[in-house]
Amino acid sequence: MTIVNRTTTRARDAQIIVGIEKHLQNTPSLPLGGTAYAPADLVKLIQSRIDSVTPAAAAKANWHSTVVAIKALNTSLSPVLRALREYVINVFGPASPVLADFGFAPPKRTTKTPEQKAAAAAKAKATRAARHTAGKNQKKNVKGAVTATLVVTPTGSSQPAASPAPAPATPPVGVKPS
Repeated sequence: MTIVNRTTTRARDAQIIVGIEKHLQNTPSLPLGGTAYAPADLVKLIQSRIDSVTPAAAAKANWHSTVVAIKALNTSLSPVLRALREYVINVFGPASPVLADFGFAPPKRTTKTPEQKAAAAAKAKATRAARHTAGKNQKKNVKGAVTATLVVTPTGSSQPAASPAPAPATPPVGVKPS
């Protein structure tokens, strides 16, 4: 199945012109669609479609490059405008009518319903329980067990000192092993 687009249409029209000029030049008129065409007139008509497609393709390419330029400008300008809005709010206040002069809306303060607050607290408590998270006072009671071995190397000895085997690590008190 052939995809019909400007490129394939232009190539097909060019091939039709080649066929008309090669095989139908000696035909006086061609009755097509209720109208008689001379081969030269038919070639001009088909060539007009080829010629009209070229500016449309150039205009589309220009439009695409303009859109890409606008997107790049928006990407670089958006953070600047966001910072300007914050600056104006900080200087003149969040309820100042000066915000309207810049076209900025005052910041909206969202308030949670008691049901939303209760749900958030329950979710936070469940998360702490699932992660075994301890608070400041619970962490205060957790102590690590460290066993240290002092190694003394005599000076002037020709034999290297043997290093002691490391002590097994013991989990801190109050922490469940994984």
